[in-house]
Amino acid sequence: QVQLVESGGGLVQPGGSLRLSCAASGFTFSTYAMSWYRQTPGKERELVARISSNSGLTNYADSVKGRFTISRDNAKNTVYLQMKSLKPEDTAVYYCSAGLRYFAANYWGQGTQVTVSS
Repeated sequence: QVQLVESGGGLVQPGGSLRLSCAASGFTFSTYAMSWYRQTPGKERELVARISSNSGLTNYADSVKGRFTISRDNAKNTVYLQMKSLKPEDTAVYYCSAGLRYFAANYWGQGTQVTVSS
């Protein structure tokens, strides 16, 4: 069974940092592109970052560029999102996804809540 399990969310003050993790199982992780999306009530789901299977390519939303870093460890079947200089606007449920093609999102995790507030 395919599983993506996010962790690392929580409450953080503006300007703080948080690292999200997504542990994958049930598929060949090393052949899949991995992405982080976020969802806020009333807003469309937003692609935050994407990384290719071999880490050769990355893409970021303009709103997070320079603050967030996506990375992966294929030996651990895990993708990470390092979030720095967090803003209240970053508050959302963050989801990881896996796609066999770079632009695909075939599998989804359950999400982890990130709240940026003082």
